[in-house]
Amino acid sequence: MNNQDKSNSQLFLNQNDILKELFDRNLHEYEFLFENKDTVSFNTNDLLKVMNIFQSNSIIKFETLIDITAVDYSDYGVSEWNAKNANNKGYSRGIKKDSSGRYTYESTKTNYNQPVKRFAAIYNLLSTSSNVRLKIKFYCDDDESPSLPSVTSIWSSANWYEREAYDLFGIVFSDHPDLRRILTDYGFIGHPLRKDFPLIGNVEVNYDLEKERVVYQPVTIKPRVLIPKVIREISNKEDKNA
Repeated sequence: MNNQDKSNSQLFLNQNDILKELFDRNLHEYEFLFENKDTVSFNTNDLLKVMNIFQSNSIIKFETLIDITAVDYSDYGVSEWNAKNANNKGYSRGIKKDSSGRYTYESTKTNYNQPVKRFAAIYNLLSTSSNVRLKIKFYCDDDESPSLPSVTSIWSSANWYEREAYDLFGIVFSDHPDLRRILTDYGFIGHPLRKDFPLIGNVEVNYDLEKERVVYQPVTIKPRVLIPKVIREISNKEDKNA
């Protein structure tokens, strides 16, 4: 770690104490969790209050919203290949074929295995005055119809970021001035970065000779996973040397 990294790390630690003091004073009840050195998780009900504090407070002022991304935690931590349970009858016999990569549009499952709420939005903030970055995470309360308040009134740059999260994950941002798809085509079905969205898609494009135009038709290819989903456990020794 160079001197600049040490300086930024120390500055961030100082701001941790400042953040706790600020939220103790401004919010009656809140969940404040440092997931790692630069990620903080809050209760969804406090989203707008929290973001206003981050943006306007003169001490910690995060002037810039760099990006908004999202996570679908379904199938989180579920592996297809467990070497400990595999036998000597062949590689394929050790695979439990149950990952999202094998779903079809008709056979997507509805029972999800996730340690927390299914969807979360992560806001990447930057304080140019302090040279500090921070990631703020909010979980969506409803797994079936995920939604969060829009922060476009706080950072105007959130407009397209929220549209992207809506398009790819289906998270609805209430009070957004123009919430519509931004990357996928008109009439697109589903949200392609959700774990239950089939990798093969649900329709394919073909040229119809009779109609003399391009048409959509149900997908005809079958999902194929050449490499099973593997979760590698890092030993303490490897972790220390990383």
